Amino acid sequence: MRVVTSEERVETRGHTDILDITPRVQAAVSKAGIADGLAVAFVPGSTASITTIEDEPGLHADLRAALERLAPEGAAYQHDRRWGDGNGYAHVRAAVLGPSVAVPIQGGRLMLGTWQQIVLVDFDNRPRTRRVVIQVIGE
Repeated sequence: MRVVTSEERVETRGHTDILDITPRVQAAVSKAGIADGLAVAFVPGSTASITTIEDEPGLHADLRAALERLAPEGAAYQHDRRWGDGNGYAHVRAAVLGPSVAVPIQGGRLMLGTWQQIVLVDFDNRPRTRRVVIQVIGE
């Protein structure tokens, strides 16, 4: 068994910016030369997430609206009172979706569904340069 770890940098706009990173993850799998195993994509930090969704504008709007109902940007957060950075909502949203996703690999390809993509979602209240750690495990 082999483990190959790489990193990607992704420029975001913040404010629930949703970016398809599937090609980057697949490229890491291909470069690692792992035919069968598991790919994990992880974003360090507490105001961004990685998940899967159909990368389609209507679903982007639906996801943003659902997260706004769950953790509204204008609500009062204890985090904001303590730190004054105004991104308490971003921390809550990121905690709900989580920082990583694991996808099986078969024949050197991610085993995603037809309409399923891996996306980075940046909730912070400003643009960021995000690190995405991709770890490919297998044979």
